[in-house]
Amino acid sequence: MATGDRKREWEEREQARAELVKTLLQKVSDDPFPSSMMLDLIEELLTPDEVPAYVMFLQDRLRSEPFPSIPMLKRLTAMF
Repeated sequence: MATGDRKREWEEREQARAELVKTLLQKVSDDPFPSSMMLDLIEELLTPDEVPAYVMFLQDRLRSEPFPSIPMLKRLTAMF
């Protein structure tokens, strides 16, 4: 496989991964009680550069909830 083909294949996979993360984040955003499995999937797909934005996303969720769940608090603190 030529170098250009490998690069194009990597870029296509990266674009698909980024779109999947975006879709999953939208689902989590729309769901008042997102499943831990969906959050786990997101975290497995994140790149190191995306982690700070994800932490902010979780913090925004916590701020909007009058009684944040303990599992969500633990998930957020585990990111550090």
